[in-house]
Amino acid sequence: MTMTTAATMPTVLIVPGLRDHVDAHWQTLLAADLKAQGRQVRTVPPMGRADLDCATKVAAIEREAQAIEGPLILVAHSGGCVMVAHWARQTRRVVQGALMATPPDFEEAMPEGYPTLEELRAGGWLPVPRDTLPFPSIVAASRNDPLARNYERIAALAGNWGSSLVDLGAVGHLNPASGFGEWAQAETFIASLAARCDKAEGSRAANGSWPHTGRHWIHQGVTSWPRPFTFTQPAGTGLHSTGNSHEHDCTSRNDARTQ
Repeated sequence: MTMTTAATMPTVLIVPGLRDHVDAHWQTLLAADLKAQGRQVRTVPPMGRADLDCATKVAAIEREAQAIEGPLILVAHSGGCVMVAHWARQTRRVVQGALMATPPDFEEAMPEGYPTLEELRAGGWLPVPRDTLPFPSIVAASRNDPLARNYERIAALAGNWGSSLVDLGAVGHLNPASGFGEWAQAETFIASLAARCDKAEGSRAANGSWPHTGRHWIHQGVTSWPRPFTFTQPAGTGLHSTGNSHEHDCTSRNDARTQ
């Protein structure tokens, strides 16, 4: 990728979970790698677990997102995925896509040392939003995540969000504690989201207009415009994809959604 090409791609906004800054975390490494390629990257400042007020964290996403000009792709991990789901309910910022990596199951008790259900409820996290996200998204889920012990519950959440579900296999919580530093597949997923919207933009240019369709459900395989978003995993990665069939307009705003 040339520096000129990189500069024209969507800005990536990193959304950490309930953690402090971690040098060895894949999100930290991803931000550094993208910047080295000439990509525009911003990070929502990690705020740890001392303050569990969900509204404060959602406001931080909004500040960063509104400070970005042009196309935007979100890269959220862990509790950051739930933050994005809350944020999506109220923002009017156009989003080209979101990578939601190993979202936790905040509606089930988590291991000792993590917020309790009572703390999450008091902080405004519960219930976890299950509205269809108003932008294309990929949920990358783990089969042995200590913060989401029932994979099928996360698969159901991905379905509610209208996300393409990618089965990562047994990757724990996809963090340094699970043995993960760099996560190279993240860039593949980001590229897939960006390419999907590039294709839609090309169709808009060819047709001379953009079909504003709001929020829809389209069964996979339907070929009428606009096509449903599906993620195609490159061969040889050992990952599996189950594409959910919600359709998204890459330029739709939240005021076009059915609440």
